[in-house]
Amino acid sequence: MPLIEALRMSRERNLDLMQVTEKATPPVCKIGDYGKYLYQQKKKEKLSKPSGGELKGIRLTFRISEHDLETRACQAEKFLKKGKKIRIEMKLRGRERALQEFAKGKIEKFLETLEKLVPIKIERGLQRKPRGLTVIVSKK
Repeated sequence: MPLIEALRMSRERNLDLMQVTEKATPPVCKIGDYGKYLYQQKKKEKLSKPSGGELKGIRLTFRISEHDLETRACQAEKFLKKGKKIRIEMKLRGRERALQEFAKGKIEKFLETLEKLVPIKIERGLQRKPRGLTVIVSKK
């Protein structure tokens, strides 16, 4: 169809003439709403991007109970199944810093509980930070 006729048809329908492909000879065009097309393209891009970031955080406390430890492990399992990495943090305050071996034991217990739920790989081992201890794990 000639270009002038295609433009006339698009104006009659109050729509835009959009070029579908540049490589074809003659160029392939379609009649449609360009604003709607741009909106759909942005929506597709938004869906394709990973949401929430790659690294999720789980905070443990020095006096965490056994049940709370299992609950946090279940939450971490959900994150791992979605393909995220997890930073496990334990903040140590005051005299808790003097009992770091006890804190390390709690984190190791958490990792064992998590290992029972889903196979994990330790990305970055247990590190001592100024405010506490951290470990980064991912799914095998």
